[in-house]
Amino acid sequence: MKPTITAFERSPDRGRGLARDMRVRWALEEVGQPYDVRLVSFAAMKEPAHRARNPFAQIPTYEEGDLVLFESGAIILHIAGRHAGLLPREADARARAIAWMFAAINTIEPPILDLQVAKFAEADKPWATERLPLVLDRNRRRLRELAARLDDADWLDGAFSAGDLLMIGVLMRLKPSGLLEEFPNLAAYVARGEARPAFQRAFAAQLAVFTRTRRPSPRHRSRPGSARRCVASRSRCRNRLSVPPYRAGGASSNPSAKSTSDTCTPALLWLLDGGSVKPEPFGSATLAMLKNST
Repeated sequence: MKPTITAFERSPDRGRGLARDMRVRWALEEVGQPYDVRLVSFAAMKEPAHRARNPFAQIPTYEEGDLVLFESGAIILHIAGRHAGLLPREADARARAIAWMFAAINTIEPPILDLQVAKFAEADKPWATERLPLVLDRNRRRLRELAARLDDADWLDGAFSAGDLLMIGVLMRLKPSGLLEEFPNLAAYVARGEARPAFQRAFAAQLAVFTRTRRPSPRHRSRPGSARRCVASRSRCRNRLSVPPYRAGGASSNPSAKSTSDTCTPALLWLLDGGSVKPEPFGSATLAMLKNST
């Protein structure tokens, strides 16, 4: 039976593979399982029909016959257990791969999400400039530990597994911050995952949803020179969204630099790129995605 998953009708990440349905799509592509997608709006996620699938009103969900699952990690564990290709056959290796799945979600992802909240939801708080270096330190500590364990191996424990799939899906969230580039073997690890044909198919499928639903902004089509102004605005905004350069102790190389303003967010970048989505609460498409996918 072909399963059905839910995904954002209009993804806040502009189809860049950061919404968590991407992880489920990737797993299904890895095992060669066709699937259907039910697109849901933010409003529809709050309705009883979707809450019956996920009581927390988030995506993705997974339906297969009478089975209904939520939580991307649980869905991927189910897929990996039902189909060959994502978990080793040998019992101990299988257990280790599952341990890496939990490590991705429980150990590596929380500080990454904390960083996104610190940058987008708390940037205007009076204590933000003191808190952000602490959050960056926690991220760097976990990344150092993960990088040391991976060393020069291609994957975390032998062959590619669901543990790698989830870990790479989590690490992808760091790409806009620049933190990943501080750990070359982790950046190469993510690149290897993204080069897999199954990832490419899943990414193309998610991007196609955004491409179909995106509405060009007349504001940028009608004004001469607007493209040049938008390019300059995007550059300034992205510079403000970047993570301070690393120094010993995790401090910024410019301690007096102001924290990122909440008005300079992925939602604003979307608007500058000609999109028409309205920012969710906190003015951040990133926070909308964090709140509504799991």
